[in-house]
Amino acid sequence: MPIFTTALDDDGVAIIAWDLPGRSMNVLTDEGIADLEAAFDAALADPAVKGIILTSAKPDFAGGMDLNLLARMKENAGDDPARGLFDGVMGLHRVLRKIERAGMDPKTRKGGKPVAWASPGTSAGIGTEIGLACHRRFVADNPKAKIGLPEILIGIFPGAGGTTRFSRMVGAMAAAPVLLEGKMLAPKAALGAGLIDEIAPPAELVQNAKDWVLSAQPADIVKPWDAKGYKMPGGAPYSAAGFMTFVGASAMVHGKTQGVYPAAKAMLSAIYEGALVDFDTALRIEARWFTSVLMNPSSSAMIRSLFLNKQALEKGASRPAEPDQTVRKLGILGAGMMGGGIAYVAALAGIEVVLIDRDQAAADRGRAHVEAILDEGVKRRKTTPEKKAEVLARVTATPDYAALTGCDLMVEAVFEDPAVKAEATRRAEQYLPAEAIFATNTSTLPIAELAKASRAPDQFIGIHFFSPVDRMALVEIIRGPRTGARAVAKALDFVRQIRKTPIVVNDARFFYANRCIIPYMNEGVRMVGEGIAPALIENAAKQLGFPVGPLQLTDEISIDLGVKIAKATHAAMGDAYPDAAADGVLFTLADLGRLGRKAGSGFYAYDDKGRRQGLWPGLATHWPVAAEQPELIEVQRRLAMVQALEAVRALEEGVLTDIREGDVGAILGWGFMPWSGGPFGWLDILGAARAVEICDALAAAHGSRFAAPALLRELAAEGVGFYARFLPAAAA
Repeated sequence: MPIFTTALDDDGVAIIAWDLPGRSMNVLTDEGIADLEAAFDAALADPAVKGIILTSAKPDFAGGMDLNLLARMKENAGDDPARGLFDGVMGLHRVLRKIERAGMDPKTRKGGKPVAWASPGTSAGIGTEIGLACHRRFVADNPKAKIGLPEILIGIFPGAGGTTRFSRMVGAMAAAPVLLEGKMLAPKAALGAGLIDEIAPPAELVQNAKDWVLSAQPADIVKPWDAKGYKMPGGAPYSAAGFMTFVGASAMVHGKTQGVYPAAKAMLSAIYEGALVDFDTALRIEARWFTSVLMNPSSSAMIRSLFLNKQALEKGASRPAEPDQTVRKLGILGAGMMGGGIAYVAALAGIEVVLIDRDQAAADRGRAHVEAILDEGVKRRKTTPEKKAEVLARVTATPDYAALTGCDLMVEAVFEDPAVKAEATRRAEQYLPAEAIFATNTSTLPIAELAKASRAPDQFIGIHFFSPVDRMALVEIIRGPRTGARAVAKALDFVRQIRKTPIVVNDARFFYANRCIIPYMNEGVRMVGEGIAPALIENAAKQLGFPVGPLQLTDEISIDLGVKIAKATHAAMGDAYPDAAADGVLFTLADLGRLGRKAGSGFYAYDDKGRRQGLWPGLATHWPVAAEQPELIEVQRRLAMVQALEAVRALEEGVLTDIREGDVGAILGWGFMPWSGGPFGWLDILGAARAVEICDALAAAHGSRFAAPALLRELAAEGVGFYARFLPAAAA
């Protein structure tokens, strides 16, 4: 069955429609490339065809490229995968260049046929790159449509001509938000950015494209870079204006990436070098840089974690084989910031929500939080007043537990105290249907203990949301020792409904995320006590790609909470407690009343609006900076390895059962070095043997918390990595 079908109308316009069989969204495959070229070859050769419209038979144009296609290019090349990638990418350039030239004489630039691109909805990646090769781009006025080139977000860049074409269309600086930030834009924003040419009512999309095709003049189908006298908008690199543009762009890229993301630097290099030569040579330069990025283990790791693994988890890789568990009515206990945030994402997904708190005023504050998020969306034009009213109408705020009647999922988000949670559980279950699933939103308390208050421990589960709920993509689902398969399926189906990414872990102290986050913060705090310069600690983390340093993160979470966790953990672990050295710093700050950002003072100083003003100078008074400071790499290894080793231990102990969840959870949950693909991806890039060497050196210098786990030593002895051992298909 063809992927691209052609219909010739009475006016001589060939409408080529993309419709990949068996998929809800078009993606470009090997067969699709061949079909696309064959369809254009036939249309360009047919004298009855006056012009061409490329569109989609699906609601959207395309979701991008089948990334397995790139893997096959490497595999099919045998011992020279780079050559296989380069030749494959150049083959794609040849097809899009054929669409762009549309049969015109290469010297006179006459005789070509106009090609219009008509997208009924969303177009991402290669779909948009195909559009950029067409002569005019039309998009339906569809509120769900997004147009863009988001490749940079998964560790690559637009390598099928999108980088070269778009930067030559609008200039390097104007192209930056689309290319370097990977923004997906609504039709009006895409029009403003220069990605598209016209917005049409959905019912008139193809007709408007057809009207243009039939009226197009020869000059309308010659791309600017193919016309004589072309000059790059904003200036070529060696012009005065261009020099300033590229110097600024280079600084901006390094500032945003800290030099650890190879794709951004490679893309800027492709734009810069390509701007010095003719268009076809620029495409070869783009292909070489694209190949270089694809051969970089960082890009492979990012693609695997942020695209393939993330997609697999969202599609239910960890879901038990249970009937559909779609949530229809959600109860939420606790209308604070967390409860209000959960209510917002659920109501936005179309779920009826009952928000319970101790009295009407407290419940109303939770609903007001939902309204505040919606108001911000209206202000930013991400939603409409009508949509706001529709979402808000789904949220009922009340102190009456009887309103929970009919809820099929209950999420408890009350204060982190076992007694308070137990009482809330018992009261709610008086009104919940017998088959309702009860979920506790806890970040630290063991599910096994909390489930004791439930009438049905097999229907009791942990669902750990990250704050702020409306912005954080990850949800950690915690399976207790008695949690049943239906409860897990219910939690996963709910997370899918609210369009977040789930990981499923087993019950243990701090579960998975906090188990890794806490050592990161403690290591930074411990270093302050050792006399390591706080600025070195924070910048070492940022230069590894962490979104915030450990001291800033401690301030954000709050120092008094850190003290509470430290005391509880010490009491539970006794002599095995590993973080006494960090506690001295935390406890001193707490005694000084410096409780973090919420208190306006912590490791950082803040102004009266809560904005950071820099590290608190008083840190040096309490913990003088040592005259001799460690090397940057030493600090970085401590900060990264202390987290990665906890991930390995979690896998050893069965808290994690799937390394994909460990990597995706680390990146989405707390920003673990996204360029590395996550802790297991990073250890695989290092190699197990090298990782053990680093651990041994750190353990000798800093203690047993850096001792290499037995599993890591085992992999080192075998000469394999985590993905080769646990997911060999993903490691290829």
